[in-house]
Amino acid sequence: MTLNDFSPARIEAWLDDHGRGAWIAAIVLGFIAFWPLGLALLLWMLWRGKAGSRSGGCRSRSRKASTFNNAAFDNAAFAAHHEETLRRLDEDARAFEDHLRAQAAERDREAFEAFMRSRSRVTPPASGSPR
Repeated sequence: MTLNDFSPARIEAWLDDHGRGAWIAAIVLGFIAFWPLGLALLLWMLWRGKAGSRSGGCRSRSRKASTFNNAAFDNAAFAAHHEETLRRLDEDARAFEDHLRAQAAERDREAFEAFMRSRSRVTPPASGSPR
C-alpha cells in the first residue's frame, strides 16, 4: 500500500460507491475519534451535495425528464402525459412564485404608503428662531 491509496479523492470515491450510510458512518467515527474530523466530514458532505434528497425538487425532475422518459417508459402515450404533467407543474410553480413576488411588492408598497401617511401627520416643531 502506498500513500496514494489513501488520497482524499479515493476515499471520497469509496464512500460514494458505498452510499450515504458509509458517509454517515465515517462522520460518526470521525466525531468519536476526533471531533474536528467529524465536523470536517459533515461539512464536506454538505458542501459537495451528498446529503441532499434523492428525489430532488420539481425543477430537478423536469430537467432530467427527457432522459428519464426515454429510459424508463415503453409507453409513448404515458411518456407524453408524464412530460406534459411536469411542464404544467413547472408553469404552476413559476406562476406561484410570481404571485408571491407580487404579494410581497404590494405589502411593501402598502407599508411605504403607511409610513408616508404617518410622516406627513407629524408636523415639524414651530420655533421662533431658525437654527
